[in-house]
Amino acid sequence: MRLLSLIKKEFRQYRRDKRMLVVSFLAPILQLVILGYATNLDVRDVRVAVCDEDLSRQSIRLVGEVDQSHFFRVSGRTQRASELMPMLDRGLARLTLRIPPGFGTDLRRGGAQVQVIVDGSDANTAGIAASYLVGLLAEHGVRARTEQLERVGVGRGSLPAIATATRVLYNPALRSVYYMVPGVLGVVLLVVTGMTTALSIVKEREIGTLEQVMVTPVRPWEIIVSKLIPYTLIGCLDLLVVLAAIVFWFGVPLRGELWLLLSAALAYLLTCVGIGLLVSTVSSTQHQAQMSFFFIAMPMVLLSGFIFPIANMPEWMQPVTYCFPLRYFLTIIRHVMLKGSGVAELWFELLMLTCFGLALVGAGSRLFRKRLG
Repeated sequence: MRLLSLIKKEFRQYRRDKRMLVVSFLAPILQLVILGYATNLDVRDVRVAVCDEDLSRQSIRLVGEVDQSHFFRVSGRTQRASELMPMLDRGLARLTLRIPPGFGTDLRRGGAQVQVIVDGSDANTAGIAASYLVGLLAEHGVRARTEQLERVGVGRGSLPAIATATRVLYNPALRSVYYMVPGVLGVVLLVVTGMTTALSIVKEREIGTLEQVMVTPVRPWEIIVSKLIPYTLIGCLDLLVVLAAIVFWFGVPLRGELWLLLSAALAYLLTCVGIGLLVSTVSSTQHQAQMSFFFIAMPMVLLSGFIFPIANMPEWMQPVTYCFPLRYFLTIIRHVMLKGSGVAELWFELLMLTCFGLALVGAGSRLFRKRLG
């Protein structure tokens, strides 16, 4: 009865706090929409400035193919090479393509050269766009050479070639939203559940209601459980809402078992609540709790593989990522949703996530109990 009364008290306090309601229910939807659309790594409509000094049929055809590709958009045309760099400097183009005089003649003879200059200020976009453009140019050269040989009577079947059949699994359209949006769920649960837990406890300490509860005949573990249960349930509700939006709004497929995903999410929620308890023990004000929480959350997000692949990080930093529970949850949710993986493939991540959840909740409860004493 004492525990039920404490839980009812937590829900009443939570319902009366308008800011907490906004953080718990409106913030996850806003974060999902903003991060879901903003964290898009697809390269589309990259601006290309073209200098065609040849003006031959072959060069005009090449420029048309570049412009018609959904990866590029010709944003400027000129016949003087000196005008390309100013376009790049002013941001009118991300890449420049210079087609020199005699391009068509050289292409008919078997080989031609063009110059590509890339704006490397955004290294990720520059590298992807440059590789796309080089591939498009190479494909155009092979196609032009094949057509020329066919005109002189050499059949396509007599040309030496390597036939390549490429099949993309799990994400055939190569949409980055399939990779990024499931990760948003982990970030949303971390921010909402962890922060609300920390702020609610610190707020009670600030206004003095926590001390009033301590003088009643309740046990310390009952106070701790009454803090954990409401915010875990709220996190579960946020989980269902955000997961539904990921599947039905963003169209990310759920190929694996739902029960496996929910079980991993529950273990991850325990880690978030444990982090909130730890933050509440070292904070005396809500401002301190917010600063302490973001001091923990920012490295966890950046080093979890949410945005930057862990394999691209320095070798000395990669072992550090194993210290963050978000890494394991992102692996689970992406593999379950996109690949349909099961327990046999994800048992290590599930075990580590469960150990993190129990350890963080245990450590947070122990420190919180000492603070109560």
